Amino acid sequence: MYTVRTVPYVYFYSRDHCRYPTNSASVCWITPATKDKSIISPEYSTNFQSNWLLHNNDISRVGLGREYALQFASRGASVVVNDLGGDMKGSGKSASYADDVVNEIRRTGGTAVANYDSVTEGEKIIDTAIKNFGRVDVVINNAGILRDRKFENITDNDWDTIHRVHVFGSFKVSKAAWSFMKKQRYGRIIMVTSAAGVYGNFGQANYSAAKLAVVGLCNTLAIEGGSLNIHSNTICPFAASRLTAKLPSEVMGKFKVEDIPPLVVYLCHESCQENGGLFEVGGGWISKLRWQRTNGVVIPNASAKTAPESVQQNWDKITDWQDATNPASTSESMALSIQEINKSNNSTTEELGEEDDKNNSINVGKAMSYKIPDTEFIFSSRDIIIYALGIGMKVNDDNLQFLYEGHENFCTFPSFAAIICFSGVGNIFASCPGFNIDPTKIVHGEQYIELYKPLPTSGSVRNSSKIVEILDKGKGAVVVTEVTTTNENNEKLCMNQFVTYIQKAGGFGGKRQSTAIKQAADTPARPPDAIIKEIVPESQAALYRMSGDLNPLHIDSQFAALGGFPRPILHGLCTMGYATRHVMKHYGDNDVKKFKSMKVRFMRPVIPGQVLITEMWKEIDRIIFQCKVEGNNTPVVRGGYIELNSPNEVAISKKSLAITTNALQSSIIFERMKKEFLANPSIINKFNCKYLWNITNEKGQKVVSWVIDLKSQNPSVTPGSTSTAVDCTLTTSDDDFVALATNKLNAQKAFFNGKLKVSGNIMLAQKLENLFGKSSKL
Repeated sequence: MYTVRTVPYVYFYSRDHCRYPTNSASVCWITPATKDKSIISPEYSTNFQSNWLLHNNDISRVGLGREYALQFASRGASVVVNDLGGDMKGSGKSASYADDVVNEIRRTGGTAVANYDSVTEGEKIIDTAIKNFGRVDVVINNAGILRDRKFENITDNDWDTIHRVHVFGSFKVSKAAWSFMKKQRYGRIIMVTSAAGVYGNFGQANYSAAKLAVVGLCNTLAIEGGSLNIHSNTICPFAASRLTAKLPSEVMGKFKVEDIPPLVVYLCHESCQENGGLFEVGGGWISKLRWQRTNGVVIPNASAKTAPESVQQNWDKITDWQDATNPASTSESMALSIQEINKSNNSTTEELGEEDDKNNSINVGKAMSYKIPDTEFIFSSRDIIIYALGIGMKVNDDNLQFLYEGHENFCTFPSFAAIICFSGVGNIFASCPGFNIDPTKIVHGEQYIELYKPLPTSGSVRNSSKIVEILDKGKGAVVVTEVTTTNENNEKLCMNQFVTYIQKAGGFGGKRQSTAIKQAADTPARPPDAIIKEIVPESQAALYRMSGDLNPLHIDSQFAALGGFPRPILHGLCTMGYATRHVMKHYGDNDVKKFKSMKVRFMRPVIPGQVLITEMWKEIDRIIFQCKVEGNNTPVVRGGYIELNSPNEVAISKKSLAITTNALQSSIIFERMKKEFLANPSIINKFNCKYLWNITNEKGQKVVSWVIDLKSQNPSVTPGSTSTAVDCTLTTSDDDFVALATNKLNAQKAFFNGKLKVSGNIMLAQKLENLFGKSSKL
């Protein structure tokens, strides 16, 4: 593996063209012709009116630290200027370096305080920021000393002193700030490395090791802090300072310290979402570096005595940079390695002949003719709420209808359909004759959901499953399964289609093209019409497991490692749930009646802690979407769409509600109320409140709601829900409502017997007699 960097531009970088420096001497080149290019337009503002900055060491009167301090202070940041005041070897101490910079900032109207502690006492430095400014938003770990010697002459003290300042100091200051940044859910940390750390340099083994260590520290902080909005990046600067004082002036004259801060200022601004990056900067030139590695070669029988000879024979392939890859994380690194190993194993298996048939085989005739037994799924409001939390819903006004069983519009989120049907397919490959396959080779490829009516919030449903297609894809097979879900009245609720890929199960001579798979959408060529970003919490996969998918891959790190992942991954259907939320919130007003159908194709897993990005395109009633994770442009979900019901279809749904309403005895009384209130608008003077009355069937399931508005100038009684707050919510069965209205049931007794449920302002329930009035005399 080797580092790659982008072709350099001033204040700009591109991933499309890369160069490959091999030592620190090849780093110092810039492109003066591009000096007028800037990522910061005249309209762009990187001011820090409410942020407080801390940075340390190498302040000096001409150093980088001084320039950082001046730049941030000039943009409104309050600055803690920390410098021990020693020489480049770390000896001595002086307050003048920090004091001079603080005074310079104050003379220009800025805010700054000095701190003279060593970075190894990071708590004291952070304490200065907290005591003076109440918070800390930015840390620049700029401390640095040199003790250059040839490797053979380095003493233990030379090694320890360098690492204590560069590595331990960066750790201590960042660690002290971390808890404050975590609490405020904001922070920016800058590590400072060197070309000697990235490429190595003669006479600097101790310094090189320390400077590469801070890159590793930054990479891990970026991973751990990403979900907390704490972003960490590393810069590799080249500019004149105390540490470069011995270099020729004609060389250093081209690398001014003033050229470094623009990158640091941008990386620390709240608008910058870069996290875990490594940048070279100097002379006005900025470039991003990344790791690169060859495709490599798998050595068969690597433990054999002849393995070294195999390495020798394959050396040209091992070091061939053509078609190189750029892993950006340990999971990508491991996944790419496993991919190459699997390719090699597939080739070996094909050469051996029958192993695929022995371990993974499908008898299409047996599988297709098998009648899968129906299954029952029983759920309650508790399951609805756990699922909603499992797909990332937060407790706020937008989501309360999915999270609170007492909400006037409590309902089931549409993608819960994938949970309802799961009992119909969960064990299909183990129980269905004709499948002799390794369960670790099964991959959930695509999902389609179609709703025929909004899902109930509780009840018992029946799942009828069938295998509709088995496709031969050569090395693998595709199995298409459909599950139709019906309610207790045998009415269709929804249909799910699962497209499953089984590795090493092909080659049986079946058809290759599908006539049954619901096709994914083509992503439009134009930019997205809407984008939603959301951090996936570290605990999200553990929470989603509570909806029934208990695969240890999503919670057990050791099990995840067997699958090639550094830590547990998010369920694909959980990612689908996030995307569904984003689309329904932005384009569906969170109205479950508007949801008609959806399709997704799973491409790669999401790791909890990553930022999920949903890109959306509106095509009449179809919302096309794809999902990515921040920092990687490869989709995790693609070809997705949600079909929304047209306004006419929503109107038909409302007509069905009217039919249901007219079938209830209570509707006669509500209609009579409406007429009386219209004839006597002054009734509002007795009430001045708004009721919601839920009518249930004999099984306790809500059938219809009525809104009784006695607050407005024109009182009204209407079936359906309301988007505004109500003062009192009442729930009874249809029969009990009639009994209350006709004085055959005492309201107080009904309440204590559980026949009348009241929430909100309970005192308003005492006005029921006035509410029914003449309507009770039927």
